[in-house]
Amino acid sequence: MAPGYTHGHAESVLRSHRTRTAANSAAYLIGRLRPGLSLLDVGSGPGTITADLARLVAPGRVVALETSEEIAALTRDGVVAAGGPEVECLVGDVHALDLPDDSFDVVHAHQVLQHLADPVRALREMVRVCRPGGVVAVRDGDYGGFTWFPASPGLDRWRELYSAAARANGGEPDAGRHLLSWAHAAGCRRVTAASSTWCYADPESRAAWGEGWADRIVDSAIATQLVTSGLASADELAVIADAWRDWASHDDGWISVLHGELLIEV
Repeated sequence: MAPGYTHGHAESVLRSHRTRTAANSAAYLIGRLRPGLSLLDVGSGPGTITADLARLVAPGRVVALETSEEIAALTRDGVVAAGGPEVECLVGDVHALDLPDDSFDVVHAHQVLQHLADPVRALREMVRVCRPGGVVAVRDGDYGGFTWFPASPGLDRWRELYSAAARANGGEPDAGRHLLSWAHAAGCRRVTAASSTWCYADPESRAAWGEGWADRIVDSAIATQLVTSGLASADELAVIADAWRDWASHDDGWISVLHGELLIEV
């Protein structure tokens, strides 16, 4: 995968990631799932989506893949906390999966390709381990497509800095718009492309999203990267954190978070 995961795994990051479910993050895939299917979840993180997918395909085999034992342990803990079916957790690199051909009916990756050094190679690997007749499902954000109100120079600067950090790590923050081209480059032709959004406009969701990013931009892996690389100062990041809090507290505050989605027929 990329040399560094831009978000890292600070508590502020995990707090956001633990709000993800199959319903709010993999709705485009749910209709393709049924009991008994086998599934590989690439980049399972804290395991909330994994646990939901495991329930949907139970008693089918579910394997979660992460980049280190430390993060795989987060997945294990999350699945146990969710009380779902058992999930196998593996450590590996999606660029070179240590798995046989035709191993799974479904291969799923949420917010993974945007962070990879070679997303086309990763897609080829995901297709390789998917059985004929199966499906590969990927969903990634597109930061350039995020839209908010009211206008905020602080949030404009946040996006500029986030994009610079992600690209310095070998990733593509506007991955959503690239997914179809990456699939074609990987040799995939039976592809359904779509998009969806998360929208935060009520006080509770604005507070969760805005406070989450206010915390992350001053105390997480991206904050450390931005300061140590000289892209931003700690004082500038504090100003951006305040901009997130100002947006969250605004009665008219609204944000649409764009994602690209693919279903690849194998």
